[in-house]
Amino acid sequence: MQLKELFTDESAVSPVIGVILMVAITVILAAVIGTFVLGLGDQVSESAPQASMSFEFNDSGVNITHEGGETLERNNINVSSESIGPVEAHFPESSVTAGDTAQHDNGGSSISGETVRVIWVNPAGGGTNTIARATAPQ
Repeated sequence: MQLKELFTDESAVSPVIGVILMVAITVILAAVIGTFVLGLGDQVSESAPQASMSFEFNDSGVNITHEGGETLERNNINVSSESIGPVEAHFPESSVTAGDTAQHDNGGSSISGETVRVIWVNPAGGGTNTIARATAPQ
């Protein structure tokens, strides 16, 4: 066999390419099926909403105002601090839009220096994300 014939012989090219394509297709299918079986596809689409909140602290507690961003569902929003505890947000409507204000009473105790958080609870899986926070002045 001459060296020139070795470089021009293409008798094994087609089977090698076929095997590589079949392995690639198998790997892609396994990844797609695994994503749906493990439920990872659902978690990607359920990210925390983007909303801006302002906090106004006073002697009786805190007023939280939705300043802008996405509309939130009141049932999916909690407010938490040491003296308030984790409670459902007291927004007046079930859909919270820009301009809506929730008033939270501190139960007679001081919230001086405490961090108040607005927490979004994922309705699909119960996971939580803090969407706003502020610390009360001392």
